Amino acid sequence: MIEKRSARITAAFRGTLILMAWVSQVHAISTEALQQGIPTLAPMLESVTPAVVSIRVTKTMPTSSRYFFNGDQLPDEVRRYFQDIPNFNREGAQRPYATGAGSGVIVDAGRGYVITNHHVIDGAAASINVQLSDGRTMQAVLLGSDKNTDVALLQIEADDLVDIEFADIDTVQVGDYVVAIGNPFGIGQTVTAGIVSALGRTGLNDDNYEDFIQTDAAINLGNSGGALVDMEGRMIGINSAIISGNGGSNGIGFAVPADMVSAVMEHLERDGEVRRGLLGVTITDVTPDVQAALAVSVEAGALVTSVMPDSAADQAGIQISDVIVQINGRSVGGSRELRNIVGLMRRDQQVELVLTREGERLTLDATIGAADDRRVAGAGRPALSSEYRGAQLRSLASNANNAAQAGVEVVSVQAQSRAWAAGLRPGDVIIEVNRLPISDLPAFNSALENLDQIAALTVLREDRRMLLFLS
Repeated sequence: MIEKRSARITAAFRGTLILMAWVSQVHAISTEALQQGIPTLAPMLESVTPAVVSIRVTKTMPTSSRYFFNGDQLPDEVRRYFQDIPNFNREGAQRPYATGAGSGVIVDAGRGYVITNHHVIDGAAASINVQLSDGRTMQAVLLGSDKNTDVALLQIEADDLVDIEFADIDTVQVGDYVVAIGNPFGIGQTVTAGIVSALGRTGLNDDNYEDFIQTDAAINLGNSGGALVDMEGRMIGINSAIISGNGGSNGIGFAVPADMVSAVMEHLERDGEVRRGLLGVTITDVTPDVQAALAVSVEAGALVTSVMPDSAADQAGIQISDVIVQINGRSVGGSRELRNIVGLMRRDQQVELVLTREGERLTLDATIGAADDRRVAGAGRPALSSEYRGAQLRSLASNANNAAQAGVEVVSVQAQSRAWAAGLRPGDVIIEVNRLPISDLPAFNSALENLDQIAALTVLREDRRMLLFLS
């Protein structure tokens, strides 16, 4: 009996030591609290929460009758949640405006700059009101917004504002403790805690620039635009999205990282929008299949599959099959990472690119061009194909009108075939298979014979070289 009791005491003591070891690493916990044996984040939050604000936005409502509903059809226990909303009354009368709630973070107290999400203020018609943690309310001015990163910049005029310090995102690791601060469901400032669950999350919207921090700290509707902070009270991101079937927290939340927020903020402050730069390449990831097909010597980077004529990449000397591994000293792990970096650069910005070409490492200088609403770098998708009969081919020699001297012309491509999905189009001329020149259709078939990996096809389309993948 004594031994069992001793074992329980020892286990409890170990648990206390583990807890105290974690607590001792939290810079912001007060000495008094530690002396009492009670871990708390209160001192850190006391200095940080004044920088987090609540935002209420008046937005235009659609006028189509399909958006109308009859208030009398709702049960009393449901209707009471809507009775204070300006566009709702018992008769179901619809007004042209609706009020939305969200959160924001003061990032520059001197200038009154407040960062929030684009989707929080999108469609704002009449007003954007900011409420500080001390209860003061004022109208904000929208300086700029960017849909593709979901970041917006507001400005307010008020004395005694408190701003927040940006964290160095390179120091953030999976497993770090974090705190989410915001205004969930419009009930008022709320704090939740968790850890960094993952870094570099993408795929929520392929058209956007994404590099999300994932966290299990509870994030709900209304938390959007609020701060995700580390244990020293530095902001590592802006809460932006959740995965949920009912609008509540499932422990999978996402925040726009602080470095992306900072880069977008510079654009919005200067231009009111993000005037994205253009490198002028189509790219894809380096996969084991790509490595085998092209004898690529690196395991990560952005593989160039086409170069836009007269673009920054073309003028810098970038070629298809090059693998970009660094830009301005920053490592490039894949196509989306390069797209994110270039998309937030200024037009006419000078950059240094490090790439590999046929096993050699090269350094090139480029001047970022203007995107003009075109994709900065399309994340090319190596298409999967089990056959090559989706495209009708013929030796180029049978078509004297084509400018190319040798190769295989694509005569037609069946709709929804594997060749079509791979990107082949009528009029394309295939001139290389896995970097080896091919002169005619027999040479093409010979190059594909006994191939047990994907084939990298170099294609000419309107005097532009492209790299497409089939398997």
